[in-house]
Amino acid sequence: MNRVLQLPEHRNCCNSKQITTGRLTFRDEKLISGGIADISTLLPLLLFVIFFFSGCDDSKQADTPTSQQQEIKKPAGCRQCHDMRLDKHHQLECTSCHKGDDSSDKEEIAHTGLISQPAHPENMHKSCGECHQQQVDSISRSLHLTLSNSVNMVRHALGADDTLASLTDIPIPDEIETVVDLGDDLLRRRCLRCHLYFEGDNHPGVRHATGCGSCHLDKGLKKGDHSFLKPPSDDRCLQCHYGNRVGFDYYGRFEQDLGYEYQTPFHESDYSLPQFGILYHRLAPDIHFQKGLICIDCHSGSSLMAEKDEYKPITCRSCHDQTVVDSTPVPGLFKKGKELFFRSKNNPVLHPVPLMTDPAHEQYNDKIDCQVCHAQWSFLDQPIHLLRNDLDEYDQFYHIANQISSEVSDTLLTSFDFEKEDPEPFMSDKITGEKRPGLWYKGFGIRRWESVLLGRDSQGKIRVMRPMLDLQLSWINEDETVRFDSVSVGAGQTGLTPYTPHTTGKAGLFYHERLQQFLDSEKQKQ
Repeated sequence: MNRVLQLPEHRNCCNSKQITTGRLTFRDEKLISGGIADISTLLPLLLFVIFFFSGCDDSKQADTPTSQQQEIKKPAGCRQCHDMRLDKHHQLECTSCHKGDDSSDKEEIAHTGLISQPAHPENMHKSCGECHQQQVDSISRSLHLTLSNSVNMVRHALGADDTLASLTDIPIPDEIETVVDLGDDLLRRRCLRCHLYFEGDNHPGVRHATGCGSCHLDKGLKKGDHSFLKPPSDDRCLQCHYGNRVGFDYYGRFEQDLGYEYQTPFHESDYSLPQFGILYHRLAPDIHFQKGLICIDCHSGSSLMAEKDEYKPITCRSCHDQTVVDSTPVPGLFKKGKELFFRSKNNPVLHPVPLMTDPAHEQYNDKIDCQVCHAQWSFLDQPIHLLRNDLDEYDQFYHIANQISSEVSDTLLTSFDFEKEDPEPFMSDKITGEKRPGLWYKGFGIRRWESVLLGRDSQGKIRVMRPMLDLQLSWINEDETVRFDSVSVGAGQTGLTPYTPHTTGKAGLFYHERLQQFLDSEKQKQ
């Protein structure tokens, strides 16, 4: 009885499709058999198959590598070296934004005319602007890019007469002769570390891209991820709004003192810094944060990117004043019967919105700001000492090595390492990147949050105030000469500026008492 057994076709080593030997027949067909032999019958068969095929010429087979042997072809152009993952809206060639030459795998040729930061303010018009011209034109004149309010507020307090259109217009004095010159150096090298021209301090959660990428590109993503997206969370906002700045308070965070002996947890010998490069107290967060709202629920992208005169964020009355709600709809605000609800862009939960019903709202109306009664706490850092020191004497700053500015902190920590040479006291211009002599150190007289200070703004409205301009500037040059010694910029009422603390809570007896005490103090001055 012949048994026919199907075997894999082996064309490369045997031309015949059927082999017959003795009682065994092999061919490319289904197994035709009257039965299956026991293992003693199959063993000679298996040995024969192994012996027969091992003698075949496999030279032709070697010329046809398997899929595992085949070399994976690299993509053409820039991706020969750069493994990038793009989002669905930006499936573009690298050269569309970065320019350069993608026809060569040689770096010196491929990088000819390369733009490393196409979203940078100096490049975004010819890169991002090709598809998003309206947005780029708008943000070019926005407060988030120019920082004109902050720049001019400080410069005018120092005595400057001119008004600058943008932070890039801050002069770089050849010689520092006046306190305004010293203030300009302070702004460019110490204060303005959070803006769209600079990538931020070298701290976790702080480093960010420039220009459009500051908000739309996550610097913390895995290497190769090049996704431009709408800000998915407040992480993008906190890249700049950390420390004792509006935004950090929304989370109930208050920056601890700079002296390490006053910080908790105590770490006398451990200078490793947490997220944002600072330690902070945990205070009562804003009620809107507790309900799950994120920054862009009130500060929309179109508003943040708008020109200065067109910047119109959602106000408290936009959601809590029935007359305003009826006339000006707010995205995310819904009516269900007679009740009002809000849905955050961060989650689908509907939150009930309380309306203004207390008689005090009618009594004071637009005469006082909402936070006068509803702020639970505020930033009170006064005075703020700022010293430019051109000397390489670092030991005296040992206890305040955490300077928030990573550039200053790194210089100090390096100097404390006896195995390393002391670094030169140089600090970079955060707009041009140029390094110039001198380190700017920062310190405070007191840091408090309990008392909420009140005052009147330029329109006479009662607002929460903070001593932001209570500054004292000093400078010791390389000749050990004290050029400026604690020059007071603004003290008392002159150092107070109105602001909106993001620490909203329910108003109560003590908040009403806060307002009444302020009104009584005004009467006493008359």
